[in-house]
Amino acid sequence: MLIFVKLGSIVFADVFANVGTLKGGTITLIALLLFTGACGKSAQLPLFVWLPDAMEGPTPVSALIHAATMVTAGVYMIARCYPIFVLSDDARMVVAIVGAATAFIAATIGLTQFDIKRVVAYSTVSQLGYMTFALGVGAWVPAIFHLATHAFFKGLLFLGSGSVIHGMHEEQDMRQMGGLKKYMPITYWTFAIAAAANAGIIPLAGFWSKDEIIVGAWHNDYPVIAIVGLIAAFFTSLYMFRVVFLTFHGAERFDTAHLHPHESPPVMVYPLIALAIGAAFLGIVIGLPPDKGWIHDFLNPNFTETVTAVGGAVATVESEVPRSTTLTFGIISTLIAASGWLIAWQAYSKKNPALDPRRWAARVGPIYPLLYRKWYFDEIYEYLIVHPSYWFARFLWQIVDVRIIDGAVNGVASSVAFTSSRLRRVQTGFVANYALAIALGAVIIVGAFFVFESSLFS
Repeated sequence: MLIFVKLGSIVFADVFANVGTLKGGTITLIALLLFTGACGKSAQLPLFVWLPDAMEGPTPVSALIHAATMVTAGVYMIARCYPIFVLSDDARMVVAIVGAATAFIAATIGLTQFDIKRVVAYSTVSQLGYMTFALGVGAWVPAIFHLATHAFFKGLLFLGSGSVIHGMHEEQDMRQMGGLKKYMPITYWTFAIAAAANAGIIPLAGFWSKDEIIVGAWHNDYPVIAIVGLIAAFFTSLYMFRVVFLTFHGAERFDTAHLHPHESPPVMVYPLIALAIGAAFLGIVIGLPPDKGWIHDFLNPNFTETVTAVGGAVATVESEVPRSTTLTFGIISTLIAASGWLIAWQAYSKKNPALDPRRWAARVGPIYPLLYRKWYFDEIYEYLIVHPSYWFARFLWQIVDVRIIDGAVNGVASSVAFTSSRLRRVQTGFVANYALAIALGAVIIVGAFFVFESSLFS
C-alpha cells in the first residue's frame, strides 16, 4: 500500500524505475515492510515457529511446500525486489542479521530434537536463514542458487523421512529406531546423500551454493555474518549426520518381535532416487565454475543493473570474488562439515565415551534445555501473545458481550415485559371494572375542567 501511495503503481517495472526518487527513509520502510511479510512466509526469526508444527500433513506435501515452493516464496520476493533493497543499507543489514540469527538458532534447535521430520523441518528454517542473509549481504545469485539446490536435497530428506516412517509403521522418534540400513538400503543411501548435501559435503549440491553464500558475506564486508554462517554449517553437519547414525546405524532400538521394518515400494523409492541424482550433481551442473556457472550467467544480468538512488548516487549489486577467497573458504567449509560428520560418527555410531550426548547435555547445564525447548519461543508466544489474547477474549465475552451487549438487549426486553405485565392487569375482562374506570375517568375530566375554569376566571 505504501508503494502504491508513493509511486501510484505496484507493477515491478514502474516501481523499479521510480523508487530512486523516494526519500531514503521511505525506501527503508518499504523494504522492511516487504521483509516482514517474507519473515512470515519464509519462516524467519521470530515468525518461524509455525513451520516445524506444520509437519502433521502427508510427507509428500511437506516435501513440496516446505522444501521447494511455499516457504521459499519470501526469499524469491526479496530477490525480485532487489532494486528496492539495494538502495537501503539499513534494510539489508536487518535482512542479513535476521537471516544469520535464524540460520544459527534453528541449527542449534535441530541438534536436540528426536522427531525425524521435526529435525528436517528445523533444517529447512536454518537453510532459509542462509538464503535470507545471502540477500542481506548482497549475494543475490548465491541465494537463488541455494534455493534451487535446497529444493532437491530438502525434498529428498522429507521423502526419505516419510519412507522411514512408513517402514517403521508410523514411528517418528529416532530413539526408537537404529540399524535400519540393512532393512531399507535404498532409503538409507538416498537419505545419506541428501544429508551430506545439506551438510555441505563436497562435491554434493549443497556445498557449492552454501559456500558461495558464506564467501559472498565475507567478500561484501560482513565478516561476522560469514562466521555465523560457518558455525551454523558445523551444526548443520552435526545434526544431519546425527539423524543418519541414530536412524540407520547402531543397535536396533525397536521391538523386533512386533515391528518389522521394510523398504518402501517402488512408487516411493523411485522419487528418492531421482531427487538423489539432483542433490548429488545439480551444484556441479549449474554452479561450476564458481561465480561463472550456468546459473550465474542466467541470473547475473538481473542483478548487475545499476539503480539510481536519491541524489544521483549509483548502487551496484554484484562484484567479482577473488579466486583465492573462494578456494580458502571452500577448504574451511569442507573441514567444518567433515568435523561435524566426525563428531556425529564418534558420538552416535562409535559411542565414544568422551562424546556421549547425555554427558554433554548434563555438562552444558542450562544450554541443553534452552535448545531442547527451542529457545523458549513457544513459551514466549504463550505468555506474551496467547495468554493475553485469551484474557482479552474472555473480557470481550464475559463483560462486553454478556454484560453490556446482552445486558442492554435483555434489559430492553425485561423493561417491556415488566411494563406489559403491569398494563395487562388493567384488561381484566369484567364490565363492572371497565364501567368503574370510565366513571373515574369522567370524574377526573370534570374535576380538571372545574379547576381549569376557576383558574381562567379568577
